[in-house]
Amino acid sequence: MLRRILTPLLITLSALAMTLVGVAPAGAAPVHAPTAEQVRPAAQTVLYYDSSQAAEYTSAVAAAVNVWNSSVGNVRLEPAPAGRRAEIRVIADDGWPRAHLGPVRPGGQVTVWMGRQGTAQGYDAVRIAAHELGHSLGLPDAKPGPCSSLMSGSTGGVSCTNPNPNASERSRVEANYGGGAAGQSAPDGQIVVDRG
Repeated sequence: MLRRILTPLLITLSALAMTLVGVAPAGAAPVHAPTAEQVRPAAQTVLYYDSSQAAEYTSAVAAAVNVWNSSVGNVRLEPAPAGRRAEIRVIADDGWPRAHLGPVRPGGQVTVWMGRQGTAQGYDAVRIAAHELGHSLGLPDAKPGPCSSLMSGSTGGVSCTNPNPNASERSRVEANYGGGAAGQSAPDGQIVVDRG
């Protein structure tokens, strides 16, 4: 009698234990990892960028994107898939680093120019890329400013390699994209040139 009571109970507990550790009992539907779309918060704005014309700055742009993606939650930067128009175009040229002032919205488009004059004078390429992406996300320059302020740009000095936005800068970007994709108004197209 005790065996008739314990056997179904042990089978049920075994199935429950296998489910909790990720092993589905026989006949159960397979469990798939969630996609990025399923994990992303509903209010998060996704902006696509294209760094195919960033030349020698491609890795600096990727590092700067990682900085922003790990610093804010209301907006995420992702490489534009083939055939998709990017909201942020990154182009290398021989001028000063500069960018359109955002915040850019899905379907809009801004440009970041990774001007070689900045790195030729000794400024850090990742800091430049993070700073210019900050403009695309709606941050104006904060000059003069200390190295701890990403948007202080060149006034942080040639020795400044800090690519991280400070708390105030992160907060402002979060506010710019706090309404998700619907967000606020489109950028006015102003170009911010980051000459010292």
